Amino acid sequence: MSDGRALARAYLEQQRLLGTDAVALPADAEVVSPAAGPVAAGAPGSRPGSGDSPPPTSGVVHLTPGVSPGKDEKRDPVSGLPAAGLTYDPPAQDLFSSDPVQRATTLADIAELVSSCTKCRLCEARNNTVPGEGAERARLVVVGEGPGKTEDETGRPFVGKAGELLTKILSAIGLAREQVYICNVVKCRPPENRTPQYDEIAACVPYLFRQIELLAPGVILAMGNTAAQTILNTKQSLGALRSKVHRFRGIPVIVTYHPAALLRNPNWKKPTWDDVRIAHRLLDG
Repeated sequence: MSDGRALARAYLEQQRLLGTDAVALPADAEVVSPAAGPVAAGAPGSRPGSGDSPPPTSGVVHLTPGVSPGKDEKRDPVSGLPAAGLTYDPPAQDLFSSDPVQRATTLADIAELVSSCTKCRLCEARNNTVPGEGAERARLVVVGEGPGKTEDETGRPFVGKAGELLTKILSAIGLAREQVYICNVVKCRPPENRTPQYDEIAACVPYLFRQIELLAPGVILAMGNTAAQTILNTKQSLGALRSKVHRFRGIPVIVTYHPAALLRNPNWKKPTWDDVRIAHRLLDG
């Protein structure tokens, strides 16, 4: 089989997994219908001239669902995933460390440590700490910025309007909220929901890193600037970090908008959906 045909098969298999319609290929190409096997281009069922995607110029189409790569954007020609991004490998735990965070062996241990934490000023006005919640063997970890008013009142992450939207986003890729682990960079609410300050993040991030270490998920979804910059140890903007597959201790990291931002700007829902589908593709792959 030619390389072109192999790429076409890989593409159509990806489209089948993502529930996206096939696109037209050049007239002399052989394509594979996900349901019915090989189909000659131009034959019934091959959907020539589909309005959803423009005909490719070289027999290979844009592979990332719903995203047209920019002029300089590089993608893997088989998987269709975005190019590799940043890699951040902070030191793993020291088994002989006297630090109680590093010695914690369960998520419940972390939650208990968070509940009595006074390492930064955020502890002064909190009603409840919000360590995180979800499946202990979650394949997907969602990380946000910090608790809001409702989270501070309930002790649970992402339970306000933004949380409702997150639940819908997860449901759209076939994941119940209970199947993922949801947490934030800081575990106490910043005053008036302001962005956490550097020293507050520095005091709290060991809890997050240990949670990720214990969970060992397949993918991390970093929602918002604070989550993305903290996990990847960078000051790059969210826009610069999107559409790439980053790594945190070898775990793929996908960066996207925070659900609260989507409530303010619905135009960001489409790119967020594209990002989430990439994360889904990584989980399946």
